[in-house]
Amino acid sequence: MLSCSQFDREFLRQVATAVGNEYRTGVMTEECHLDLNPFYNPTRRQYDGDRLLRHIPLCTASHYTKLVGLFRVDIYIPILTYIFGQAILGKSDAIASVFRLRNELYGMKQDEKLLLSRTVKEVIHELGHTFGLIHCQNHACVMRSSTYVEEIDLKSSSLCTGCREQIAHGKK
Repeated sequence: MLSCSQFDREFLRQVATAVGNEYRTGVMTEECHLDLNPFYNPTRRQYDGDRLLRHIPLCTASHYTKLVGLFRVDIYIPILTYIFGQAILGKSDAIASVFRLRNELYGMKQDEKLLLSRTVKEVIHELGHTFGLIHCQNHACVMRSSTYVEEIDLKSSSLCTGCREQIAHGKK
């Protein structure tokens, strides 16, 4: 997992631990020093998720099976107003942002525990796409599509049995 913004080390450790537990593998974190200015769209006042996703592999000299860039900025793709994250289906790269996962954005009190929970779910979700999983219809599954942050809160941080079986039976 690439930390592409300033994050507390304990926060990153907790995200990495939860992701590693769900996928039953080790997760490494690495800092990424990326100039975000070229990815900024002043008209939208957001950062281009498509371009960030394509750039993520260039941010590290290490070779990873899967790679998630974690950001603090507001990201979008041209067809959507905003996104929480994005991945290339069946490939190795994904991005996620905590920007719209923060309670403060919605006029509510800061809640670090809830931010951590949402971040974990989003990273696990995007990694699921890298394993070839599409959105799941099971309301509790972490692979359920989330358009609003409240939908992230309603689902679990775990893959359902069906999604886990898809990965076990040869999905990338």
